[in-house]
Parts: sequence; C-alpha cells; structure tokens
Amino acid sequence: MRDYDEITAFLGEWGPAQKLIFLLLTVSIIPNGFTVLSIIFVGDTPEHRCSIPGNLNLSQAWMNTTIPLVPGTQVQYSQCSRYRLDVIRNLSEMFPDPDLLNVSGIEEEPCLDGWDYSRDQYTSTIVSEWDLVCDDKWKEPLTTSLYFFGVLIGSGGSGVISDRFGRKIVLFGTMGIQILFNLLITLSSSWEIFCLINFLRGMGEISNYVTAFVLGSELLQKSLRVTYSTLGIGSFYAVGYMMLPFVAYFVRGWRMLILTLTLISLLYIPLWWFIPESPRWLLSKGRVKEAESIIRFMAKKNGITPPAELFTNDELEHIQNKHLKSVPVTQLIKSRNILVITVISMLIWMIVAIGYYGLSLNVPNLHGNDYLNCFLFGAIEIPSYISSWLLLRNCPRRLSHAGILALSGCVLLFMNLIPSNLSIFSTVLVLIGKLGNAWAYSMLYVYISELYPTPLRNTGVGVTSMASRTGSIISPYIVLLGSYQENLPFIVMGVLMVFSGIVVLFLPETFNMPLPDTIDQMQIIKWCKSSHSDSTQTRENNVVILKEEML
Repeated sequence: MRDYDEITAFLGEWGPAQKLIFLLLTVSIIPNGFTVLSIIFVGDTPEHRCSIPGNLNLSQAWMNTTIPLVPGTQVQYSQCSRYRLDVIRNLSEMFPDPDLLNVSGIEEEPCLDGWDYSRDQYTSTIVSEWDLVCDDKWKEPLTTSLYFFGVLIGSGGSGVISDRFGRKIVLFGTMGIQILFNLLITLSSSWEIFCLINFLRGMGEISNYVTAFVLGSELLQKSLRVTYSTLGIGSFYAVGYMMLPFVAYFVRGWRMLILTLTLISLLYIPLWWFIPESPRWLLSKGRVKEAESIIRFMAKKNGITPPAELFTNDELEHIQNKHLKSVPVTQLIKSRNILVITVISMLIWMIVAIGYYGLSLNVPNLHGNDYLNCFLFGAIEIPSYISSWLLLRNCPRRLSHAGILALSGCVLLFMNLIPSNLSIFSTVLVLIGKLGNAWAYSMLYVYISELYPTPLRNTGVGVTSMASRTGSIISPYIVLLGSYQENLPFIVMGVLMVFSGIVVLFLPETFNMPLPDTIDQMQIIKWCKSSHSDSTQTRENNVVILKEEML
C-alpha cells in the first residue's frame, strides 16, 4: 500500500513549487527572530543615579557630591543611594567648597525622588520608564520570564489547535495575534499591563514558529525536511535576529522600536495567497478535493502532468488511518528505559535553553558595542545551523552532542581567567560558546525524535522539549547574577553545559539506526537493562498502544 510520500513522488523533490514553499515559509520565520529577543534593547538598563531636586539651590560642586562612590572604587557612583539631602543642604550653607570636608561619613538614604537615566544610548526603555531598578530590579527579569511562560503555554496548545483548524489558518492567525499584541504593548500605561500583553505575545510567537515548522515538513518531500528545519528555518530565524540590532540602532525608544518591528511584520500578510494548506492535513480531515487541487497546482508549477487519479479509496483510507491516536503521556513512565531517556532528554533540553537564552540576553553586559555584539550573536548562528546539518548527515549523534556541549561549557568557564583588559578576547570566547550552544540546540530535535518509537515520538518530543521552555524562563535570572559578579552567569552556564555534555553520553546512539516502530525496538541504555518484570510491562505497553491505534 503506497503512503503519501510515494503517491506524491511524481512531483519531484526540488521543483519550482517546492522552492517557492521553502522560501516563503522560511522567510515567514524572520519576525520570530527579532520579536523573541527585542527585550534585549526594550528592557535594557541605562546608566542611572538618584535624582536630586532642583529646588535645593546647591552649587554644581555640591550636586556632584550628593552621590556616594561604590565602596572599593574611585570612579563608580552608587545607583541606588545618595547622601541625606537635609545634611548636604546644611553643610553647603556653611562650606561653599565640599572638598574641604570628608563627606563619606554622611548617612545615606534611598532614591526618594526617583532616578536620572543616561540618554546616551536610549531615549527610553521599560526600565527607565517604570523605574525597574534597585529594590524593583527583580521586575526586569520577571518581565522576560513571563514572556517565556507564554511561550510554554503556547507550545502546549499550538499542536492541538493546528490539528483541529489547519496549519495555514493557525500560521497566519498567530501571525496576526503577534502583530495585534505588538501594537497593543506600545500603548502600555504600566509595567503590569506590559507584562500581561508580553505573556500573550509569547503564546502567539511560539505557535507561529511551530506551525511553520510542521507545515513545511508536511509540504516538502522527506529528503528536504532536515534541510528545511536546520538551514531553512534556523538560518532565517538568525536573519531576523541580525535585523534586530540594525533597527534598534536607529530607533532608540522602546515603544517606537516595537512599533517599527511590527510594521515590518505586516509585510508578511500577503504570503497568505502564496502558501498552501497542508494536503496531508486536508486528507486526514477527509477534504480530498482540496488536497488534490493543491497537489495538481504544485504539479503544474513544476511542469509535470499528474496522474488522472491521485488516490484510490484504499490509499485514502490508509492515509487517514495512519494518523495515529495520541498515546497517553503516562506511557513515558511505564518502562524504566523510556523513563530514564525522558528524564535525561528533559534535563538536556532545559540546560541547552538556559545557555542559548542566557547568552543572548546577556549581550548588554558584555564589553563593547551592544548593537555590534547582538548582530554577531545572530550571525554566529548561521554557521552553527550549517554545521548541524552536516553533522546530522555524517556523524554519530551522541558523541557530537557531548563534544559540542562540553567544549562550549569549557570555553565559558575559561572566561573567568581572562583579564578585564582583554575585553575583545572575552567577547570572542562568548561567541564561540554561543556557536556551540546554537549548534547543539538545532540538532536536539532530530536526536531526541530518533530515540522514541513511532507511537510515542510526538508525545516524547513534545514533553521533553517543554523542558526547554522551563530553561528559557530561568535564563533571565541567570543573567541577573552578573549584577553581583560579572562572570558568574558564564560560570553557571559553563558548568551546566559541561554537565549536560556528560549526561548525553548515557543516551543510546541512533545514527544509521532504523527508527523504532515499537517500544521493543528502542535502543536500550546499557546500565538500564530491563528485568523480567520490566520486559513483561514493555510487552503489555505495546499491546495497549496497538489497541489504542486500532480504535
């Protein structure tokens, strides 16, 4: 019995229709690259110090004396305290020159009149607009974490929604939701409203990305799917990433920056008339005429005459039945081998996400120009996707992942040994760490999907990849550690990545192995050999899954 790929093989693999679909779907990913990471500039913290009221009639010399130095430094002023102004005012009346006094013994007080922010780099950020500094410094990473919490919720529902309503409708529907919430967020009147809308933005962003991934995988031939998911989607996401600092350089206010990026996203709406629905999904819903119409249009685009009859009744029934009923998540814990693979996979997903977003969000804390650093962080992802594509085609999964993660972690740990005067060298090391992390991230989907049998594959990949959303939620707080010690985020991320590189070695190898169709065909972790009772449970699980598929 022919399956869908065999029936549509007459279309060819890389004709004009496939090239157009590949290009349009990958181009639609570009807004995701600058939307996700726009918080780098929208939520950056400008230089600031306590505001001093102008009605005190202090001389310029005394105004410069009101802010204490940070203990242990001679040039860095406190950002969260000032000398008591009533004492300063009394002393200024008695001593015109503050250099005649030792003011370091004067009692300090918090910034009761707010803060003055430097406008050298930004005209405004959400930090400067709502004073997310000092005692409220915790609000800044929470803002980003709430966005990623929206991503977590959206990733859980996007698959269900697209299975119900179709890939194309959800792709452009979530694109519209992104544009709507981006416009609404520029009207935020308070930090609380900004956080609420930011959470909703996160839900729409991940749904759009995942749906584009699925739609392309279903429209393109099997031989193009790895190329699409790595070189295609990954590289164009990086293009959006690189566009962000370019736009942010010319638009220095956070509201106008988001508005400008949103106007760019509007250019993608006309793609609705050029990107087709997934014929696979249409067939699964019994909409045969619509599916045939799309396939015949692709054949015409490729200059191919399609068969008079595309599908027989038996083939249609076979294709529709091939859409297996979802397997309960509890199947992931009923076998010791599957449970261990799932736990290790979740751990790796979470650590890789912490590294990816932790390094990306830490750009403003690096030495050098923020805009150039952000551009380089986006550009370095393109060679990482090319490398992952080559490795997936030619190298063992386990050793590749372990080596990449361990090397990236060691590079980040080495950062702690670099003198502060070698700032360019330290930035290069961080770029190498980002290269390895993005490299491992792009390979992870393929490796993890190869570990699970067919009935559990979607469930397994879905559950384990949800752990990466947890890692992204944690990542802003890893970045926050840099306010206590500059290299502390790199130490934490380096240790975690080396640890994940070691943990990968416990997973079985899948390179050049046939994809397992049943639990019995899964690769076994060596130190997790099944006992007699565990083997009996595995056979029972297979029977349960087969029965569920037949319902």
